[in-house]
Amino acid sequence: MATLALHTAEGGCHCGAVRFRVTFADPPQLLDCDCSICAKTGYLHLIVPADGFTLLCGGDALTEYRFGTGTARHLFCRHCGIKSFYVPRSHPGGYSINWRALDDVGGIVPVITPYAGRDGWEQARADLG
Repeated sequence: MATLALHTAEGGCHCGAVRFRVTFADPPQLLDCDCSICAKTGYLHLIVPADGFTLLCGGDALTEYRFGTGTARHLFCRHCGIKSFYVPRSHPGGYSINWRALDDVGGIVPVITPYAGRDGWEQARADLG
């Protein structure tokens, strides 16, 4: 059985107050959600389990926003306003990393899958398996 190649990358918010490290499989599988918050922020989701994520600094700089069901924990840097990661409703035991908030991943080619979060969130989640 083939073993997936793993990558480790760091990323963070715009001002640098929040920094994290994440480990993910190659090729990375990204979700492009069209719900109101993801569409307005251009968020590309890299879903990782909790043990694939390490907050390096800035826990005290994070502020939280919840809406709708209140399940997702949208975490923003309170200084610059960037949401570089959060705890998603679709995977409450892990993290969604904004691919665009990662450093030095330009040479990695992700697979991007549309996610119908605007009109069919529950079905889109069920389709993920």
